[in-house]
Amino acid sequence: MAAADSIGEYLVSARSFEEYRAMFALTDSDLTGTVLDCPGGGSSFTAAAAGRGCDAVAVDPVYADPPDQLAARQRDELDRGRVWASTHADRYVWDFYGGVDGHTRTRSAAAQAFLSDLAARPDRYRCASLPDLPFPDASFDLVLSSHLLFTYADRLDLTFHRAALLELVRVSRRDVRVFPLLDQSGRAMPEMVTSLTDTLAAQGISHRIVPVAYEFQRGGDRMLVLHRSPH
Repeated sequence: MAAADSIGEYLVSARSFEEYRAMFALTDSDLTGTVLDCPGGGSSFTAAAAGRGCDAVAVDPVYADPPDQLAARQRDELDRGRVWASTHADRYVWDFYGGVDGHTRTRSAAAQAFLSDLAARPDRYRCASLPDLPFPDASFDLVLSSHLLFTYADRLDLTFHRAALLELVRVSRRDVRVFPLLDQSGRAMPEMVTSLTDTLAAQGISHRIVPVAYEFQRGGDRMLVLHRSPH
């Protein structure tokens, strides 16, 4: 995932396919059509999903960077994440990873899988950013968005969130799934979620908040599911 750190600066996180399955409650049938990961960052999800026969595409502004620069950013992010997790271990639930070392191994393997797939299949990785995506309406059966919306609510305002969610719905045929519903400090965002879903409902977009079998940030075990109601 790439998320705005400051104007023109991005963090590139490498989440694994298994993390995606858990945090988005993905079933085998979810992975039989077309799937968009936005923002994809350095995740191995697209590579692994494609290996299972899914037509997967990732979008992120960092894909404009040369591969060696992306690799360096991932190394920096892995180092930063390991130090942060070790120092603030009490903020997280470690069941999924078995501890800080397991978390680091998971992310390191995902980073390598991403870089290998990027080199082999660059067509799967599109340079673009919310709230403007280079796809026609209803291009994807399923759209996933991890650790950008709500996570960076201190830097991305309500107007951005509204435009981004509308754009994700525009390019989807079925669900849009957004995870988590916490900011990066672990603070829940109920007022923001309610404001956005009320606005979207007025435009014919229904929502559900769904518990998932994944919790890393404490309290971060819910995803937002959006769906455009049929006319």
